[in-house]
Amino acid sequence: MHHAGKLTVAKLMNGRASPPEPFSFDRAIARQAAQWLVKLHDDPVSAADLDACARWRAAHPEHERAWQRAEQVSSKLGGLPGGIALQSLNRSSRVERRAVLKTLLLLISAPVGYATYRTLPWEQWSADLRTGAGERRSVALADGSELILNTASAVDVRFDAQQRLLVLHAGEIMIRTARDPAAEQGSSRPFVVRTTQGNIRALGTRFIVSAADTHPTMAPATRVTVLEHAVEIRPAIDAGRTRVIEAGQQVSFNGSNIDAPQPADRYAAAWVDGKLIVNAMRLDDFVAQLGRYRRGLLRCDPQTAGLRISGAFQLDNIDGILNALPDTLPVAVLYRSRYWVTVIPSPTAS
Repeated sequence: MHHAGKLTVAKLMNGRASPPEPFSFDRAIARQAAQWLVKLHDDPVSAADLDACARWRAAHPEHERAWQRAEQVSSKLGGLPGGIALQSLNRSSRVERRAVLKTLLLLISAPVGYATYRTLPWEQWSADLRTGAGERRSVALADGSELILNTASAVDVRFDAQQRLLVLHAGEIMIRTARDPAAEQGSSRPFVVRTTQGNIRALGTRFIVSAADTHPTMAPATRVTVLEHAVEIRPAIDAGRTRVIEAGQQVSFNGSNIDAPQPADRYAAAWVDGKLIVNAMRLDDFVAQLGRYRRGLLRCDPQTAGLRISGAFQLDNIDGILNALPDTLPVAVLYRSRYWVTVIPSPTAS
């Protein structure tokens, strides 16, 4: 795992960077990539199929680029209009298979549109601060506060004369707020973290904010864990419904409702030190968490989802964690490719 050194954000740029160059492929190559993706998702997959796909990818650089794009969008299909998902590939209906192929082809080859926007959100690409999969980043903000970004996170920093605002578009952050320098002139500015679900105002504190994408097996919500002092939560839709969360508590909220506070997970900040510590966590939840730190598609077969796992794991070696799972659980790890991995029931389990 890459852990970048501390950076200082002295001031914000007035403009925005241009959006990244969109993927563009010959339609025939995009179709071939989509067809290989569908074929390798079928069960069973033969060694001959895997070898043939590998030869196709190696035949031309554009083949490999199209394949990487296909794998990238495959994990996003659940968010597309109509609820088309990769699970449909295992169904027998030719109509469903054609629909999925058509959607994959659109995503792989289309330079613009709703699907591309949902796959590569502009807010994340253009955010002031971003981390990739498996990366953490510590930032000293202009007011002296400390911001730590976890894996695959994106944050905009909007400090002005009225407020100190962080907009969390994706991922997870920990904030240790500092006393506002403007307080010396008698105009202390509130420190606020904003997500799509609402605002979290710091009350002289250290706390963690996790966006909805950090817990994909749960309903969309922002999760807040208070490590020191307190925060005030204000949902985006029902702004009149506020709640103060004290140190040692955590809570989830959406745009209109705030759940009852719960005791904070004592290991909630373990990721800051590159660790994931769990106690009797469901395997599907565990695999979903590992997937945040690894490029590609990592999933858990429904037959193994309810198994429980405990332990402390180093997040700089996700493949090592996966490969060790069969030592303690009745599972096997199936690598369809380097970027497509599934935890399945062990063939030898009784």
